[in-house]
Amino acid sequence: MQPILFRNLNLLDPRWDEARPGYEVLVEGDTIREVSAGPIRSDSAETIDCGGHTLMPGLIDCHVHVTLTELSLGAMEAMPLTLMTARAARSLEDMLNRGFTTVRDTGGADWGIQKAVEEGLFAGPRLFVSGQSIGPTGGHNDSRRRTDTGKGCVCSNALQFTSAVADGADEVRRVVREQLRQGANQIKIMCSGGVSSPFDPLDSLQFSLSEIEAAVEEATAFGRYVLAHAYTPEAIVRAANAGVRTIEHGNLIDLPAAQLMAERGVFLVANLVTYFSMKERAADFGMSAEMLAKNDIVLEGALRSLEICKAAGVEVAFGSDLLGPLQEDQSLEFLHRAEVLSPIEIIRQATLVGARVVEREGSLGIIEPGAVADLLLVEGDPLADLRLLTDQGEHLAVIMQSGRFHKRTS
Repeated sequence: MQPILFRNLNLLDPRWDEARPGYEVLVEGDTIREVSAGPIRSDSAETIDCGGHTLMPGLIDCHVHVTLTELSLGAMEAMPLTLMTARAARSLEDMLNRGFTTVRDTGGADWGIQKAVEEGLFAGPRLFVSGQSIGPTGGHNDSRRRTDTGKGCVCSNALQFTSAVADGADEVRRVVREQLRQGANQIKIMCSGGVSSPFDPLDSLQFSLSEIEAAVEEATAFGRYVLAHAYTPEAIVRAANAGVRTIEHGNLIDLPAAQLMAERGVFLVANLVTYFSMKERAADFGMSAEMLAKNDIVLEGALRSLEICKAAGVEVAFGSDLLGPLQEDQSLEFLHRAEVLSPIEIIRQATLVGARVVEREGSLGIIEPGAVADLLLVEGDPLADLRLLTDQGEHLAVIMQSGRFHKRTS
């Protein structure tokens, strides 16, 4: 590939507090080769005049579900894997169009979809997959109707493809090992009730301490880690004490639980937009009154959870957790967080913290020599107006992933 030289730009490296003018950035292959506050000389590079716009790293969403293409998950029971995969391809491309160059799928996507993106068969973000999420019988991961006693063939039941049920430490070990064998980058487990599951109370405790410890032990032995779906302080404390690395959601967290997370270096992957969007539109897509009632409970604590974690020193990553038709709201997460956080804090969550969560610190989420060339050219200053990161990528003049242009309007 011909080297690319970006000139006439304001550089927003999230380690700074502001965008800085006068910088130039040289990209060679998939790597940022040079970053300079003065002119860069390159006889072979194609020069792009950025028109004084803002160059920043690609965004990282640490909680997506690209295969959960229905908001009412029961509708996926009669969906073949072929349709699920085709819809996932569209979802991935839409995420990249919004400037998300890396995402972590927290249950559903497998190594096949990951490989399709890597080979260029799908346009999409760099994908870190969890394989099947894992939960106990009757928990947030158990999608069966009460009249169901077994499982159908996953070939014609996309919902069964995305999740697994395990009971007891030995069974958890077996299922975790299977996900690792299948190429999972991390392991997703359920430690509390959830909004979109039909029968479990939101404050139910799921997976015993021994079951969680078994999952953590197996993942660690394989060089991977465990992320835990958990809303309540009790579920969060149980997961953190067992060695879980990231807590997903955490809406009902209290200060002692947050302090424990900070002491143990546990990340929170918050996702606010899904609750706001479900409040507004989920009933139109078949979500039940019982689920919407649970959504109201976690929505009430959503913004407060960010304030508690900030006070306790917990590192918080950007997540969206939107299902099916609500995935178009992904970038609105920036605006919801802006109710309690500054623009640079939110951008850091979607770059620097995200890179640490996916274990790519130093290569993703920054603009420096040797980093991966995931770059966005924003038509304006997102620190002054976060809405420039919304509108389905309309304000992004350039989207570059691993040194290749996905979008270029100049």
